[in-house]
Amino acid sequence: MKFLLGLTGSIGMGKSTTAALFSARGCAIWDADKIVHEAYSAGGLAVIQMSKILPEVVKSGTVDRKKLKEIVLENPKKLAQIESIIHPLVKRDRENFIETNTSKILVFDIPLLFELGTQTKFDAVACVTISSKIQEERVLSRSGMTKKHLDVIISKQLSSAEKVARSDYVIDTTSMKSAELCVENILRDIEERQKNA
Repeated sequence: MKFLLGLTGSIGMGKSTTAALFSARGCAIWDADKIVHEAYSAGGLAVIQMSKILPEVVKSGTVDRKKLKEIVLENPKKLAQIESIIHPLVKRDRENFIETNTSKILVFDIPLLFELGTQTKFDAVACVTISSKIQEERVLSRSGMTKKHLDVIISKQLSSAEKVARSDYVIDTTSMKSAELCVENILRDIEERQKNA
């Protein structure tokens, strides 16, 4: 029996690092951001549709994500149009991953899991968290990231406290050691749940 674990958390909280910890322990990982990136790349499923609604973001057969960010910052209403293209593609890929994967535990790295209402698709949800101070330090150290852009991203997400409150498991990523310990405890709990199912 497959166990579907949603993995979420706000930007800069350590989802990618945590997903790698699950992967190293034999879980199969599905990464929503990776699927979006592929959809926007050359030959990607979103490119033609995006060229119809926002032709200025399509360059050399790919979607310019930097330009896309600029447009959304200037006109947040455009986001709904973009999401109407990308969300169905992502959903289809996720469903295919579930059908074709043979691992016992499947982990789904989805930044906007609660915001999109997809938490009901999983057997449990794990949320990564750190202090807002460390979050800001991590995010602003990224190339091209500004405080303004970070504030826009955070304003579109549920607060970290809300995500934590709605999750079955919480992963403290302040240090690698604390993250590893949390992941190991979660996997032990899931294995117990599978035995008793």
